[in-house]
Amino acid sequence: MNNSYKGKVLISTPDVSGDIFSRSVVLIIEHGEAGAFGLILNKKNHFLSERFNKIIQRNIEVYEGGPVAQDKFFFIIRGKSALTLATPINEHYFLSDNIEEIIELIANRELAPEDFKMFCGYSGWSSQQLENEIQNKMWTVLDIINLDYTESNDQDLWKKIMKGLGGEFLLWANAPLDISLN
Repeated sequence: MNNSYKGKVLISTPDVSGDIFSRSVVLIIEHGEAGAFGLILNKKNHFLSERFNKIIQRNIEVYEGGPVAQDKFFFIIRGKSALTLATPINEHYFLSDNIEEIIELIANRELAPEDFKMFCGYSGWSSQQLENEIQNKMWTVLDIINLDYTESNDQDLWKKIMKGLGGEFLLWANAPLDISLN
C-alpha cells in the first residue's frame, strides 16, 4: 500500500443520492491493506441524542458514525484518556467503544460532554474501495491540523470547510441540498 489516509479528513463531493455520506466530513481513523475505518463528524442523530439524554440525564449529542454496525457506539475523547482501553488517534484524541466505562466516567463527572463525541455506527471500506472512491472524485482528502473532532457541529462543518477551500469548492458550498435544483 503506497498511501495511507489514516488521520486524514475526507470531504464528500455533493451528489444527488442524498445518502448518509452526502455533505459529510469523515475522519479516517485506520487505513491499511484490509480497508479503512472512519467516523462521520457532522451528522447528528437527533432521535438518539434525545433518547440517550433521557437515560443519562446529561446533554450529550449522538452522531451517525456511518452506515456500518449502527448498533455499536464509538467515542472520540479529547485530552489524556482516563479510559483503560482507548486507542490513540493522534496525540490529542483517543477512540473507545467501551460504552460502560464512558457512562461511568460521565456519571462520576470525570468526563465532560464537551470532551468527547459519541457516534453510532461507523464508516467502513473494503480493500482498495476508499482508494477507488477517491480516484473517482467522490472524496477530497485533507490534512486539517486544527479541527476539534469533539466539537458540536452538524451540516455547518462541511460548508465551512468547502468555503475555506475556495475555487470550485466555494460553488459546492453554496449549492442547494438537492443539486438537481441548481
